[in-house]
Order: sequence, then structure tokens, then C-alpha cells
Amino acid sequence: MSGKIIAGAIVMIALLAGALVYYMQIYAYYDAVTPTGTDDVMLVSLSTGAPEPILYEGFRAIDADSSPIRYRACFTTPHSLAMLTETYQAYDKAEPRVAPGWFDCFDAEAIGQEITAGTALTFLGQKNVAYGVDRVVAITDDGRGYVWHELNDCGDKAYDGTVVGEECPPRPEISAD
Repeated sequence: MSGKIIAGAIVMIALLAGALVYYMQIYAYYDAVTPTGTDDVMLVSLSTGAPEPILYEGFRAIDADSSPIRYRACFTTPHSLAMLTETYQAYDKAEPRVAPGWFDCFDAEAIGQEITAGTALTFLGQKNVAYGVDRVVAITDDGRGYVWHELNDCGDKAYDGTVVGEECPPRPEISAD
């Protein structure tokens, strides 16, 4: 009889631990980003090399302090892809990161298919928003836009243990506080 109780307790603890891990990964660390209304969507200009705000509406975003690559956003813009490609820096080899299912405006698989089909183009939103992490903006031919963070070459090297090299900026010091 006591073996059944112990086995039941182990199963219950395992189920509770699994539910807690699921909740922590999908819901716990994400917070809604409060839009500023002016500079939530920025693209790097070809002429200045600096991020510039673009026109947008319907901005929704989530972020988490637990990782620099958890940022996701959705918006719409009146700008045409032709104007954007002539004015802003393209971003090659972008792969949308999967968002939590409850953030329903961001479907990484569908965005990736649009990028592959050429009905969406990707642009550099900001270089090094965090060390080794770039902000990527994808915009479709019908004006839907998506934003996520992606590791750049320095981030790939820094986080996989490869020697970073001279082309990367020095890593910021982490305070002990």
C-alpha cells in the first residue's frame, strides 16, 4: 500500500514540475511592451547607417528580461517594399523565431514562408540591441510587419564559445550587483 502512495506522490510531483516548467517557458517571463507611438519600429538607413523610425500602426510587442532574443512585435505600415529597399538596409539570412502561441499576430512559420516566397523582405532594425543581437524587421508586400531579435556573427561566436576576434566589439562587463 505504501508503494502505491509513494509512486502516486512521485507522479504528482513530476506533473506539477512539468506544468511549472511549461508555464515558465510560455507565459511567466514575457511582458507586453508599451508602445511609444513614434519609434517602436525603426530601420537602418542606407545613407546614414543609423536607425530611423518609419510610419506604423497597430503595434503590439512582447519581451522578456530572461533572454535578449525573446522580443517579438507585429505592426502594419503604409510604406511599399520598393521604397523600403531603396532607403533601408536589407538583412540577409533572417529566420523568424517562434513566438508563444498566445501571441497570435506573430506566426514564425508563415513569416518564414513569405520571406522564402519573396512576398516579405527583411531589414536591419538596429545593430547590437544587446551584445551580439540584432533587431530584424520583416515587412510583407501588403504592409504587415514583424520584428524579432536574432544573433549576429559576434553573438553566434560569443555564445557558442568560439574566439570572437577583432571584428567584434568588446563584450560589456557584467556587474556583480
